[in-house]
Amino acid sequence: MTIKVSERGVIPPFIVMDVMRAANERAASGKDVLHLEVGQPSTAAPAKVLEAAKSALGSDLLGYTDALGVPELRQRLSRYYADYYDFKVSPERIVVTTGSSGAFLLAFLAVFDVGDKVVLASPSYPAYKNILRALGVKPVDILVGPDTHFQLTPELLDRCGEKLDGVIVTSPSNPTGSMLSREAMKHLVDWCEGNGVRLISDEIYHGITYGGKAGTALSFNDDTIVVNSFSKYFSMTGWRLGWIVIPDDLVRTAECLAQNLFISPPTLSQLAAISVFDCFEELDENVARYARNRELLLAELPKAGLNKMAPSDGAFYIYADIAHLSNDSDEFCRQALAKTGVAFTPGIDFDTQRGATSVRFSYSGATEDMAEAASRLKSWLA
Repeated sequence: MTIKVSERGVIPPFIVMDVMRAANERAASGKDVLHLEVGQPSTAAPAKVLEAAKSALGSDLLGYTDALGVPELRQRLSRYYADYYDFKVSPERIVVTTGSSGAFLLAFLAVFDVGDKVVLASPSYPAYKNILRALGVKPVDILVGPDTHFQLTPELLDRCGEKLDGVIVTSPSNPTGSMLSREAMKHLVDWCEGNGVRLISDEIYHGITYGGKAGTALSFNDDTIVVNSFSKYFSMTGWRLGWIVIPDDLVRTAECLAQNLFISPPTLSQLAAISVFDCFEELDENVARYARNRELLLAELPKAGLNKMAPSDGAFYIYADIAHLSNDSDEFCRQALAKTGVAFTPGIDFDTQRGATSVRFSYSGATEDMAEAASRLKSWLA
């Protein structure tokens, strides 16, 4: 007799995690690895965050918190929006989550039903579509490229030929690092408002930009749902903490979902994260290092023959075309790891249609590692 298995679990893997496992296995065997595969800071949480965590371990029960998050952290996030974006957000609209992954799950469940259609750019972060599929929501890929700065536009949405329920935008983007200008973001927000489409803005790479500060989509429409995280700029990846800003009429919905799915976000992480907003000098030093790494790779990768790259306006990624070298990015990355010890990610993780001829490099590590990686790739590809 065949025992039933849910079709919701039959989704593609998150390939970057497979690459990381292969890199770790190589390291465990005694061979060296240069990690340019995983999109996370190579630095620990700021010193004040660690101090706050130690204090909480010694003095707090660390039991459940409110499902929406501890009030002190929600209030501090509200202040952050006023200080950083010059935009007022009530703390009641801020929901603290178990990473941005938990934020996406809550947001998708709160606004989409089985069978709804949600647009996302291709290439983009693969977990968007995989979470949507697991929930019975249909992801609609729209191919983007240099002509639209690797971002969605109202014209592309008009031409997609689908009755849409949602749009996901990311600026800065993973994997391309491309950003929407303030004007381009407003056009997308206006299009969604005019067509009755829910916009979800992924802003987890805000704070890591190289040509000007990113603006929040909230400033154009309060019905926009914004997702953010402590994992990237705030350098707290393994603490598994994020947040969403949602309209007032969805707060109780999100609270009920969070109560039943998660009970509450990690208590220790929440108590520690309150201190991260006193650490901007330390955090900006990380961004300065990313900027140096970016300039180094933008100069050196073309010498290895990788001279066709997406605009790396923000985040810590370079997305490069390898069509002249290979039409199998998965195998290309395997060979690079085996022959050079440099780990990076195949584009098929981000673009199922064209990703076989693209790769992503993460430059969040040490500058000397970036230099060594570029040197090895130049020798190998020469």
